[in-house]
Amino acid sequence: MPLRILLIGDIVGKPGYRFVERVLPGLRRREQLDLVIANAENAAAGAGLTPKIYHRLIAAGVDCITLGDHIYRRKEISPLLERESNIVKPANYPPEAPGRDWAVVAAADGTQVAVFSLLGRVFMRPVDCPWKTAERVLAEIPAEVRVRVLDFHAEATSDKQLMGRYLDGRVTAVLGTHTHVPTADERILPRGTAFQCDVGMTGPHESILGREIGQVMETTLTFRPTIFHVAEKDVQLHGSIVEINPAGPRATAIRRLRVREEDAEELEILEAQKGAESKDE
Repeated sequence: MPLRILLIGDIVGKPGYRFVERVLPGLRRREQLDLVIANAENAAAGAGLTPKIYHRLIAAGVDCITLGDHIYRRKEISPLLERESNIVKPANYPPEAPGRDWAVVAAADGTQVAVFSLLGRVFMRPVDCPWKTAERVLAEIPAEVRVRVLDFHAEATSDKQLMGRYLDGRVTAVLGTHTHVPTADERILPRGTAFQCDVGMTGPHESILGREIGQVMETTLTFRPTIFHVAEKDVQLHGSIVEINPAGPRATAIRRLRVREEDAEELEILEAQKGAESKDE
């Protein structure tokens, strides 16, 4: 049986993390997921992550959390970043920045999976070279951990494509986040690395990248500052599922995933059936 890993794209605000809580238990069952990774850097009111939301996501079935350029927007997250072993900072941040450069988590069958995050450089804040950092991280991960997944949090598709080609055959997947819009370029690269420029956004899609349309429009057209509140309508979960040979590191398939509000009830029923079956046993 192939190993099946889901990376959930940027979770935005309360609508996003509540939707994950609602659908992920049933989704894990329906898709036979062995491991779930989620980018949660926008989960706290659209910017950052709090310890409370971290614990809610883990309780919902997320196994590992990645973060991006909004990682330190909530100061209360720093102790958790130092303490917990299943959450990572962008590895090309300075060594002094709180958090781990990579994590190793166990899939449902016990397979060890390494997860790390990098920030791109084009149109992003100044950071260390992501390509040199990737080399360092791969050298640090124990050799016996052959399944390795990179969340490349970057703006430019050129950066993301270059990273995919650079790491092809050396990691299991290079999956992009940050731009909140899923790309239709999912593929298995020639040496066996699953790749997609961006896996999309989990949150309100009747929005501008998760924020209320009117406020973003007003500021854009008039330069009057407004507060970009998280929107609420048309909540969806976006991500990608990668199938892997457990011996690693080659991926065998990649598929985009979209879960809409109308799908949520079906997934809740599926999870309820699982609970009923457990009681019968």
